[in-house]
Amino acid sequence: MTRFRSEERGSVMVEAVITLPLLIWALGATYEFFEVHRYQSARDKASYTIADMVSREMSAVTPTYLNNAKTVFDTIANDGVPNSMRVTLVKYDSDENVYSVKWSHVRGATYLRALTDSDVKTAHDRLPQMRDGEELVVVDSLSKYEPMFDIGLGTGMNVSTSVMAIPRFAPQINWSDS
Repeated sequence: MTRFRSEERGSVMVEAVITLPLLIWALGATYEFFEVHRYQSARDKASYTIADMVSREMSAVTPTYLNNAKTVFDTIANDGVPNSMRVTLVKYDSDENVYSVKWSHVRGATYLRALTDSDVKTAHDRLPQMRDGEELVVVDSLSKYEPMFDIGLGTGMNVSTSVMAIPRFAPQINWSDS
């Protein structure tokens, strides 16, 4: 028994068996955390681009315009995952201290729904302070991130963005069904 206890052959193998799974998990976790941040960053950039596009629009926004904006969004996101994009125009009434929805439309996957007045009426914690009659373009997106490795993130993690922009060149942005 004494000879067995003092024997050192094979100790490297025991250490490797203990540390190798931890090392592999750490490599997988590093990859997944980087990938989640890349995934979020791509959607942030896409949302900022769409908000900027709509905020600069001087003509009425149409269904075709939003369909093409969704194509731009997907091109910037660049990973083939179903994305849901909502574009909403919100107006503020300072007399009543409430927000209202002028129009709201969704494109892409069915993760989001169009906003209504009741959704934003008292959304003071989510929307910025505005002057009476001022309008705001709100672009929301939602995607599901599926991790490649099981490191404890779960499956189907929701990745959402919300970007706001004021109209730039026109006092209001109208919607046209044609």
